[in-house]
Amino acid sequence: MIQHLPVNDFLNASEKEVILDVRSPSEYIHGHIPGAISFPLFEDMERAEVGTLYKKAGKQAAVIKGLEIVGPKLKGFAEKAIELSDGNPLRIHCWRGGMRSSSMAMLLQAAGLECHLLKGGYKAYRNHLLSEFGKPWKFVVLGGKTGSGKTQVLHELSRFHAQVIDLEALAHHKGSAFGRIGELPQPTTEQFGNDLFHVLQHFDINKPIWIEDESHMIGNISIPVEFYANYRRSSLLVLDIPFEERLDHLVKIYGDSDLSAIKEAFVKIKKKLGGQHVITAMELLEAGDLKQAAAIALKYYDKAYGYGLEHKDTPNIKYIPFDTITPQDIAIQLLKYYE
Repeated sequence: MIQHLPVNDFLNASEKEVILDVRSPSEYIHGHIPGAISFPLFEDMERAEVGTLYKKAGKQAAVIKGLEIVGPKLKGFAEKAIELSDGNPLRIHCWRGGMRSSSMAMLLQAAGLECHLLKGGYKAYRNHLLSEFGKPWKFVVLGGKTGSGKTQVLHELSRFHAQVIDLEALAHHKGSAFGRIGELPQPTTEQFGNDLFHVLQHFDINKPIWIEDESHMIGNISIPVEFYANYRRSSLLVLDIPFEERLDHLVKIYGDSDLSAIKEAFVKIKKKLGGQHVITAMELLEAGDLKQAAAIALKYYDKAYGYGLEHKDTPNIKYIPFDTITPQDIAIQLLKYYE
């Protein structure tokens, strides 16, 4: 018998159970459950054809067309699913837990496989995810001017077994005009939310979660509204790192980056930085003086951060001064400070 599982049970099943996403490839690319395998019943054009027929000729005609398309694929579906299952039950879902997932489950069950369906489908998963983002998680937000090494501090906190979410790593972007340099292409905003929830669901809601202070947008990605509103209400610990230390940190991060990408980033902030400053920065880059070019950008970002901090509605902001110490030392002091 095919089991229909609510979202929590579906997600918390054994890690040995493979998740098959039977939606179309484009639906999967737009957003999917982390770890799920794309196993489309219909390709994009096939799905469009069946959908059009449903609207024009009704459900029966669409079902007959669907059977015509799927028929030649049945043997391949069964063989691939048997290989993927490795003797374990399969978890299957489509958009709303309707015909696509049910049809695939019936086929695979006939082939001798145990199948569990996601009740309500991917839509139910997304609704569950958004409701979870609004829970009273105990965020501790780590702030500080550009180059403060916040990401490195978060990594050190994680090494000490603190609960940490690295938003920039999930977004594949460091959060400024220079943020995409050296990063993989960004996921969709929907997939970012799925990946974020995948991290959050393994955390204890009663323990602190360390996270970096970010604006609502990280590159082209929008942080989910429910999640953003939640951590904006949390305590903000601002690292006060000297300018020269931050400058050295930036040079270390971007020192081996493609020069054309760095120039392109300066052009993006030309209006805010000022034309003459950009010209000077370009000249310094051509001369191989990345540090002085970075100093021009850093002064701009310092002003922007100071302005943003003054206008934050965060209820509790604490400044923590540090001077020439490692991210590990900062992490140790933060844990002591917060305790």
